Amino acid sequence: MTNNILTIAKKTIDLESKAIAHLSKLIDSNFEKAVTCILNTKGRVIITGIGKSATIATKIVATLNSTGTPAIFMHAADAIHGDLGVIQKDDVVICISKSGNTPEIKVLIPFIKKNNNPIIAITGNIESFLGLQADYTLNTYVEKEACPNNLAPTTSTTAQLVMGDALSVTLLELKKFSNHDFAKYHPGGALGKRLYLRVSDLVEKNNAPKVYTNTNIKDTLLEISDKRLGATVVLDQKELVGFITDGDIRRMLNNSDDFLSLTAKDIMSTKPKVIQYDAMAIEALQIMEDHNISQLIAIDKKDSYKGIIHLHDLMKEGVF
Repeated sequence: MTNNILTIAKKTIDLESKAIAHLSKLIDSNFEKAVTCILNTKGRVIITGIGKSATIATKIVATLNSTGTPAIFMHAADAIHGDLGVIQKDDVVICISKSGNTPEIKVLIPFIKKNNNPIIAITGNIESFLGLQADYTLNTYVEKEACPNNLAPTTSTTAQLVMGDALSVTLLELKKFSNHDFAKYHPGGALGKRLYLRVSDLVEKNNAPKVYTNTNIKDTLLEISDKRLGATVVLDQKELVGFITDGDIRRMLNNSDDFLSLTAKDIMSTKPKVIQYDAMAIEALQIMEDHNISQLIAIDKKDSYKGIIHLHDLMKEGVF
């Protein structure tokens, strides 16, 4: 039973992966023209389909929107019952259909052509009604579905999805869509925070613990405890000269019997890791991971002390 389950799963994946590999051979000048058409349009991309193709259409719409190409989903059945008004004068329409001959698509296409909107077909049958009526046809032919009855849309919808990704990524690169642009469209969640959250956003919420080179151990401990960041910087007047962590305190207690006579200068590390106050928070995480530490000192461009960023800050914000 187990072997049979694994065999079916592997067979499905193998069949679909071969279909995707074959897809690259079907890319031709129509793809280039379709991309150019979308790049040059002053309107949006309207994507439509029926059945499982409609489900794929919604995902492609989401990908386009998140990568800088405005897109809207329009269900083919709803379009011919009142939603056709979604399509505006300068919009490009992408129709997705495996057969290219579904009744809804056959009714819909003439109305779109009447309004002179460019039509891009994503179909597994380039000789179909849709394939022949479209201005640009992207071939997503697959030999067979992963379904043993060759009925349930599986391999064909995977091919449609991959073709949509190929369009989205090509448009993204040609538009020089950067990670900063990406952040504008993804402000929420961990992904967005990795792209826009800065060290300053976190440091300004924290206390800024500090002691001086001649501060005694008791007051140093109180400062670390009071500011709740597990560390404090050591200043010589206004100059940053050292750093003391909980670990330094523990090592001091373990190695010295007369620790009450010590000062901050005696136990501080003199080469602490720092980061610019306006750096990205993800950069702070990278430094922490590289050096196996949990705190970083934030400084400005004049090397002035601004505060401490802690690993817990990054975890709380979902960056880590």
